[in-house]
Amino acid sequence: MGIGIIAASSLFAQTFTDDFETYTPGNMLVASNPTDWDTWTPATPAEDAPISSAQASSGTNSVYFSSAVTGGGPQDVILRFNQVYSSGNFTYESNYYVETGKGAYFNMQETFTVGNVWAVHCFMLEDGTLKLNNGSTTYLTTTYPVGQWFNLRIEIDLTANVWELYINNVSQGTFANPTGSIAILDLYPTNPASEGGNEQSGFYVDDVSYNHIPASLPAVNGGVTFVNQLGGIAGQNSNVQATFRNLGSSAVTSFDIEYSYNGNPAVVESVGPVNIASLANYNHTFATPVILAAGFNLLTVTVSNVNGAGVDANASDDAKSIVIYSVAPAAGKIVVGEEATGTLCGWCPRGAVYMDYMDSKYSGFWAGVSVHINDPMMDAVYDVGLRTRITSYPSSLVNRGPHNDPSTMERSFLQQIIIPPTATVLNGATYNSTTRELDVSLTFDFKIAGSGSWKVACVLTEDSVTGTTAQYNQTNAYAGGGNGVMGGYELLPSPVPASQMVYDHVGRAISPSFAGQANLLPTSFAVNDQFTACFSYTLPAAWDDTKMHIIGMLISPTGAVDNAGYTTINGAVANGLATCSAVGITEDYSDDDNFKLFPNPTNGTTFVDVINTDNETINMTIMDMTGKLVATRDYQIDGAAKLPIVTNSFDKGIYLVTLTIGTKVQQQKLIVQ
Repeated sequence: MGIGIIAASSLFAQTFTDDFETYTPGNMLVASNPTDWDTWTPATPAEDAPISSAQASSGTNSVYFSSAVTGGGPQDVILRFNQVYSSGNFTYESNYYVETGKGAYFNMQETFTVGNVWAVHCFMLEDGTLKLNNGSTTYLTTTYPVGQWFNLRIEIDLTANVWELYINNVSQGTFANPTGSIAILDLYPTNPASEGGNEQSGFYVDDVSYNHIPASLPAVNGGVTFVNQLGGIAGQNSNVQATFRNLGSSAVTSFDIEYSYNGNPAVVESVGPVNIASLANYNHTFATPVILAAGFNLLTVTVSNVNGAGVDANASDDAKSIVIYSVAPAAGKIVVGEEATGTLCGWCPRGAVYMDYMDSKYSGFWAGVSVHINDPMMDAVYDVGLRTRITSYPSSLVNRGPHNDPSTMERSFLQQIIIPPTATVLNGATYNSTTRELDVSLTFDFKIAGSGSWKVACVLTEDSVTGTTAQYNQTNAYAGGGNGVMGGYELLPSPVPASQMVYDHVGRAISPSFAGQANLLPTSFAVNDQFTACFSYTLPAAWDDTKMHIIGMLISPTGAVDNAGYTTINGAVANGLATCSAVGITEDYSDDDNFKLFPNPTNGTTFVDVINTDNETINMTIMDMTGKLVATRDYQIDGAAKLPIVTNSFDKGIYLVTLTIGTKVQQQKLIVQ
């Protein structure tokens, strides 16, 4: 065990090895060797891992990691490399034993600051699948032997950015990495459901080593070290971005760069004059975008004529290729993305960045909703419903599938957009801007015959929402850049003042509930059947109707969103209000002070705060979401009063409270927890 320096020609190779044989079984790794190993949170015994003699690849000892906790941990052990490596040849190697029915995980990070930038994640799932990715982009997927020792080796040419994975000395493939350096190995027991795992982790690690040989550079040499991964919908334009690196010892002042794709003529551009120092990078975005073609197609970026010298010193590093996968969307399909967020959530700016990205890239195919918690933009019904499907903030659901980090929404979207919908959804409306009464029709045109309890929900969202109070300040974990780049939030303070925040895709309302309403559609339908469900709203003055969208959801019997309609209010009005086959509930979100309901949600007694200045009879009814009458009562009140609703005998769920005062009818939803 230890670090040794050995000669390699005129260069020096730096080598670290640890086979754990000098430690005592039962003792903890970091406690036994704090010089080389550390816990993620320094001096945290709960994150340490035990030395074990139950399994060993060599000798008698190894290190054991295990977790049955969703999300993994608390064990979390790191090995800081001898230095931050950004050039030369680096090799990481370990032997792993993954227990049957469980998974394993490690990552490598860019700097000595833990949690700053991850260079690569390695997920070993319980079914024998091994994935290398950086969270949003998959680098390589292969298999590994379950329930037996195997050798895992990653060889990295950091100079030319070529990473290669070996399992038991057999190459599994190569890839390029947008992260230009490595500094930390992190061993952590997790097997996340978001990657296809079962949240059970158990594995042994033995014979950990790394080796680094510094680079030897010719005078003039340049190469393409990375091409940004592209993908999306066939027919879209997409910008080609590539990284040129000076792989020589002399400065680069000019070069030519080109890309070729799908058999089309190459796009060639010249760069210069520039002054790129040895081992420095230059990021180039081609002026001519690529038009995506359906299926898997190769895009190759090539550099040539560095400093006008024609062929450079090493032709093998001149080009990089990526495989672009683009899909043809199913006719009439719109995918719904729901993001769990809040102003008090420090990591939630990540959700805002990716929601804007999806909205920009997939306009016309994507309907996004930001569902807030514990801030002025919260809709209690939407928040309570979404919280039953997630475990952390930020999180996202795409068509109500498994919850994932917002950074992975695009991957789920591309899987969903190609699935033919059971029905297309057309939003129609009428809107009175004076009374702010909005009537919405959702017309479902069935393309596939089916049956079962299909449900309907109607969502209202608003863009460009701002506020002036401290409740609109956004907590920002990315402030200062210590946690990486995140769409400009790294340049902002924490919290970001309300005066600098604009919130988009804000979920203002979901009717009648998160799960939807079942009795608005028949229990069986044939191809070409049409049904129209209708909803009515009174919008408060504070909502900007010119920045609002209507999302009509068709929800399958499994609870997944099958399809949606997505329009602005004006767009729905242009479609016209269709004749209703069934009518959903009426929602009054106006600012009228006659009717307030608090606390809401509740698990005991809630109060209706009402003002009656005309000495009218007040009738209050309470119904559940099936339309069943739960309670009704008349009141004779003159002035202000608080009317109690005792919910101790109510089942958990959403109820509709209706107040009728003379000819005026108002409704609000009551959530019983």
